Amino acid sequence: MNADRQQSGEGMQLTYEEIWVGIENLASREGLSLSALATKAGLDPTSFNKSKRLGADGRKRWPSTESMNKVLQATNTTIFEFMELAGQPYCPKAKTIPLLGLAKAGREGYFDSSGSPLGLDSWDGIDFPLQLKERVYALEVSGNSMEPAYRDGDKLIVSPDAEIRKGDRVVAKLSTGEVMVKELLRQSARQIELRSLNPLHEDIVMNAADVLWMARVIWVSQ
Repeated sequence: MNADRQQSGEGMQLTYEEIWVGIENLASREGLSLSALATKAGLDPTSFNKSKRLGADGRKRWPSTESMNKVLQATNTTIFEFMELAGQPYCPKAKTIPLLGLAKAGREGYFDSSGSPLGLDSWDGIDFPLQLKERVYALEVSGNSMEPAYRDGDKLIVSPDAEIRKGDRVVAKLSTGEVMVKELLRQSARQIELRSLNPLHEDIVMNAADVLWMARVIWVSQ
């Protein structure tokens, strides 16, 4: 990402100033302060404060993809509606990406040891309007076990290439073959702690060796 412009899709770019204008206009549309908008999205209330928009060295700080995803989901706003709020209406060119039901993800033959998809001829596909640098695929949620974060029919856009950090939502495959979607709380050489998205389910702590791979959820398509 360069210092002045962030590419969100093929031919779709927003400047640093436009992104922050979009966030401010989104808050105004929702009748919220910037702090209330961040809180509604499950972020630190100060995330969008003007004092947070520059680093200590004076460099511009951009909202993360995960933060933007949470804000758009919390306000039921599409990326294209946000583009309009930022002053850059966009007509997307869709790209087809692989789609698999999450319930099938634990079966053999669908992923390699790094979490990249295999046997794509047995996968379905969906149109996805953003052209991303990372490899991506989609997993479709079935049932209500991940509500209120994800609902039946939601499609999780997953990247095995994206860096994973504390607080990110991830797809994890265990040595038992089980595949789950959780929030990464902590990762060390020996242990991995994952938070359940549904408050009715307990958080889990496991040996790092029992997690075959993790891949980051970078977007949600409803």
